[in-house]
Amino acid sequence: MYPGSALGEFLRSRRARLSPEELGLSHGVRHRRVAGLRREEVAPLAGVSVGYYTRLEQGQSPNVSDDVLDAIARVLRLDEDEVRHLHRLARVARARERVRPERLRPGIRLMVDSFAGAPAIAVGRRGDILAWNRPAHALLAPHWAFDAEERPNFILMDFLELDFARRLYVDWPGKARDDIAYLQGSLSRFPGDEGVTGLVEELLVRSPEFREMWSEHPVSNCASISRDYRHPEVGVMTLTAELLRTPDDEGQGVTVFQAEPGSPSAERLGRLIELVAARPVPSHRLAGA
Repeated sequence: MYPGSALGEFLRSRRARLSPEELGLSHGVRHRRVAGLRREEVAPLAGVSVGYYTRLEQGQSPNVSDDVLDAIARVLRLDEDEVRHLHRLARVARARERVRPERLRPGIRLMVDSFAGAPAIAVGRRGDILAWNRPAHALLAPHWAFDAEERPNFILMDFLELDFARRLYVDWPGKARDDIAYLQGSLSRFPGDEGVTGLVEELLVRSPEFREMWSEHPVSNCASISRDYRHPEVGVMTLTAELLRTPDDEGQGVTVFQAEPGSPSAERLGRLIELVAARPVPSHRLAGA
């Protein structure tokens, strides 16, 4: 579904956000059926023929050079994250090998458990929470069983458990777009992962909010993000989520949530950790299951 059309969809979305006037071009045609640049306007500015650029958007130029991609990126005024994303999408057609199912390494689980003073999770390439400590459970999904065999997928929660997600995230639309950027990155890095493509297909069917945002093709490296969390017991906290990847993790990473030392958010996070430590380990089932 996604890999074969991703490059064209991404390029079309970036053409649509630019006007001819921004590049010093005249309209040529007074009334345009769609907004943005046309292929025949992008191609000469990038130094390629209109036919070649058209084939590129149609996924028929798997051997496109990095120089051509960089030229197109300059014309479309892509930022650094978008340029990297463009190159990864172009490589998808060259390497479509199947990937192995995810298996959480014991060392990653031990790393998550070692963060006693901060929420921490191990997250997979499709957004599955593969492991979490008790502060992370209390922050992100207290309505799930902490010790359940199956843990939540944070992207599914954000789009299909809307009441909960919109209460938790002060800026839910921003969080939702970051989720989609995370999936975009996984799809470009692991085009043969049927779990990732299957998740996208499920959300396109089940969530109108996802469908609308997906068409915008948000791109971000998602490595360090600060956002506000609204917790019912301790209030609003501004936390920075740092995603730590290892070279051989095949898309897995550890995310640690921290507050600025000495800030009100740090005080509230400390209070949440104290509350968690004073409670027995929760083992209830997902609410409504």
